[in-house]
Amino acid sequence: MDTLTHAISGALLARLLHARTPTSGAQVTASNASPPLWTQVLTGTVAAAFPDIDSFTQFGGDVLYLTQHRGYTHALALVPLWGWLVAWLIAVGLRGRASWRSLYLSACGGIALHIAGDWITPFGTLLGLPFTDTRYGLGVMFIIDLSFTGLLLAGCALAAIWPTRRWPAALGLLATCGWVVLAWVGQQEALAIGQQRAAALGWRDAQVVAMPRPASPFNWTVAVSDGSRYELADLNTRRREPLQAGPDAHFITRFSAPYLPAGQATWRQASRWGDPGAANAAEVAAIARAAWEHPSFAFYRWFAEVPHLVDAGVRADGRCATFGDLRFGFPGREEAPFRYEICLREDGSASRYKRDGASRTPI
Repeated sequence: MDTLTHAISGALLARLLHARTPTSGAQVTASNASPPLWTQVLTGTVAAAFPDIDSFTQFGGDVLYLTQHRGYTHALALVPLWGWLVAWLIAVGLRGRASWRSLYLSACGGIALHIAGDWITPFGTLLGLPFTDTRYGLGVMFIIDLSFTGLLLAGCALAAIWPTRRWPAALGLLATCGWVVLAWVGQQEALAIGQQRAAALGWRDAQVVAMPRPASPFNWTVAVSDGSRYELADLNTRRREPLQAGPDAHFITRFSAPYLPAGQATWRQASRWGDPGAANAAEVAAIARAAWEHPSFAFYRWFAEVPHLVDAGVRADGRCATFGDLRFGFPGREEAPFRYEICLREDGSASRYKRDGASRTPI
């Protein structure tokens, strides 16, 4: 979830937790539990944005970013520590207007809400650190959801109109929870459609994944896999007729139009190891499997949840294969992110690259 949405949610939570506004100009000490309300809202806002400080890992390269982003700053066990740090830093900056103790609840609440916000997206979160590096993700919300953010902003607007009341903050947060539930319902409908497709194909024990897409909680890409092949469809679980998007259509309509009613959706193919019907299928599959299993590609095996082969073949620097993750590609996006190539040499060593279209960058 984007950092701005996180920050807004933290502001609303802090407003909900702290209803009282003390006398104007009152000084607060460590024994006073009622600092000015604006200090609580400030703390909730900063705390809810704080976990994304780990985005600096991108300066250490792609491998560090993929393995550490949404890592220790998103760990549930460390919320008390990060909450104290944020509360203490803000208290120092406020110079006596509030103590860290009086801000601690808002800080911990904002950080916990950030973790929950990332958990509901398909990217997932390492919330079990330092005990496990398993990536957890409910996968019901697209990473940027304008409706979700809009409901939070509406709660903030109502809180500004009625500054002494808790109910606007409660209403904004409850509305966003309702939106998540609606998205979960859409996910279950998409999974059921995927199960029906697997049954029609005769794929027993098939893996079915429903990946959220922009513009609607009912827009999904459904992937059905037998372990080596994928069947994919972009669909809307509630739509009865295709959505028409002309050249002057709103951008939300343009984003949503590719998702067809389930009965009209077109199923396309993708593969873990290449097209089995191709003339060089055996060679491509051998290259892909060897590349995927190479020790230097462990970071991507850990990260990718719906991996597929983009291309494979022999290059000047070895036998190369490029893989992507189907979670991050959708209609209207020219090039999906998080695509990586590994090239194997005869001596067993390997080179790794980030792929961006036809270009590749060593990592």
